[in-house]
Amino acid sequence: MKDMENKEERVVVGLSGGVDSSVAAWLLKEQGYDVVGLFMVNWHDTVGTLSGECPWEDDRLFAELVAKRLDIPFRMVDLSEQYRQRVVDYMFSEYEKGRTPNPDVLCNREIKFDVFLKEALKLGADWVATGHYCRVEHLPDGTHRLLAGTDGNKDQSYFLCQLSQEQLSRALFPVGDMLKPQVREIATERHLATAKRKDSQGICFVGKVDLPVFLQQKLRSRKGRIVEIAADWEGYRTESEEASLVGELNLPTLARAYEYEPSDGRKVGTHGGAHFYTIGQRHGLGVGGTALPLFVIATDVERNIVYVGQGHTHPGLMRRALWIKPEEVHWVREDLRMQVGNAPRRYKARIRYRQPLQEATLHVCQEGAYLLFDEPQRGITAGQFAAWYDGDELVGSGVIA
Repeated sequence: MKDMENKEERVVVGLSGGVDSSVAAWLLKEQGYDVVGLFMVNWHDTVGTLSGECPWEDDRLFAELVAKRLDIPFRMVDLSEQYRQRVVDYMFSEYEKGRTPNPDVLCNREIKFDVFLKEALKLGADWVATGHYCRVEHLPDGTHRLLAGTDGNKDQSYFLCQLSQEQLSRALFPVGDMLKPQVREIATERHLATAKRKDSQGICFVGKVDLPVFLQQKLRSRKGRIVEIAADWEGYRTESEEASLVGELNLPTLARAYEYEPSDGRKVGTHGGAHFYTIGQRHGLGVGGTALPLFVIATDVERNIVYVGQGHTHPGLMRRALWIKPEEVHWVREDLRMQVGNAPRRYKARIRYRQPLQEATLHVCQEGAYLLFDEPQRGITAGQFAAWYDGDELVGSGVIA
């Protein structure tokens, strides 16, 4: 938390109707800031949303109740058009290509710390605060460090992996050095309406959805084959072959996903559209009777085929490296940016939220960046984000190709 000398500086808090942003607002007011609560309406459509998952009207009511309790001004802004253009349309486009986007990461980069920030500045904001479980350190030299949250179970720094130095320069994360139970306790002690409210789930600002139904707004259903690939398929590399590729630093081969033909396996069922499925998915296949659970190991949207394999550690789910295109490599710390030809650097990395950090080496080449992991990673998925850390600082990220 930044310790400001001028406590009259204005902080606009993104009040979401949840307990984290509510306590963030209380903390800031306690520290003497001029606090304004601003609620975003980002999505109106209920197609595909599951009942009982708190539509935005309920969120607004809770946010307003918290603002009244804290005696701070409450404002509302409708950003649904920008959200549709920048987040939802991108989602549809990525799924149509057979990729799996992360709308929460996009929402933070494109909405909360861009469009919302601009709205906050119109209200005279010096800072923008959210209830994210992460920390930001504003250094005297003008560098801004994005740090993991103190609560390892709730650390949300991954969702902010695409922020820039300019965006971080105005950011505050008041609950970032707290544990979730502490946040709940404060909300209860201060009689905030959100104290016992459940955390939101699903797509940022849309809620928990039946994904195929949601995507069918733009992507049509197409019946296709589910093909099972055996764990002993001849195309999989042996451990010695993998070790040889690592020794040779054959990064393109290590990062390339396995490709299958229908003849490589056997048909075990049908599906409603390959673009509705993602790597590592277990539920929604509608196929039973196997010794081990089936997981999606690949999708072919051109031929509309979903490939599956038995077991959580099926070889088709495991990979030692990933590739990021040059234009998709992002450095939160521009001063630490690796250039082509620089020596590889050791980082800890993750490819999904809540994944424990993994030991890896980052290589930057003419054709982009490669993350080579010390251990094979399960479910590396095109369209998702890989983020790399130096200690507890998130320094860079990129979209997995």
